Amino acid sequence: MQKRWLQIIAGIVLIGVILSGCAFLPGDDSAGEVDVSAYERIHEALMNMHSFQAEATIRYISNKNTNEYITHQQARMSGEYRIEVTGPEDVAGNITVFDGKTIYQFNPSVSERIAVSVRETPERSQVFLTSFIKNYIASQEVSVAAGNFDEGAATIFEAPIPGTHPYMATQRLWVDNETLNPIQLIVYDADGVERIVITYTSFEYNPELDGSTFQPPLE
Repeated sequence: MQKRWLQIIAGIVLIGVILSGCAFLPGDDSAGEVDVSAYERIHEALMNMHSFQAEATIRYISNKNTNEYITHQQARMSGEYRIEVTGPEDVAGNITVFDGKTIYQFNPSVSERIAVSVRETPERSQVFLTSFIKNYIASQEVSVAAGNFDEGAATIFEAPIPGTHPYMATQRLWVDNETLNPIQLIVYDADGVERIVITYTSFEYNPELDGSTFQPPLE
């Protein structure tokens, strides 16, 4: 009931932002006004999402270097997730699983393959679309804008990230107006600098993920 109430509040706030004409984010003026019809369809898809799976490239950007990983992600809105690194080759096969209580890590290159009770970090948890949706629902400091991505039109959603992490202050999500699929999720620091860029190459809403998906690999 509380979650539904928060969803209603978030929807009212975002529609108000659109109608007020103050929804544009810097650098997106060329995209024109927000397509309210597309926004409503995307908003409904995101609010009705209970799980997802995706192929995504994650780029971590520090002041000194950039690291990029190809991943297969599966997650539920209830919090469970599984992320497998499929590239580059030297780290392929690394798996992190959260079953709702404990985080497990599997590294095929070492003999002790399972690490139990690994501490959660924002750098890991905030790369999931489920985390963005929770932040977006929980905050009233959200905005929406029109955007372009490659040859298509997109809607951009922005929400703050809770806490005081110096490199993780806000998130922006680009969603394709036609397919309703996420295109890119970017995490910015307090100065507006990109720190994590997640680019989706495929995305599926609400796949049936049974409990075994979120169990640690045993071999």
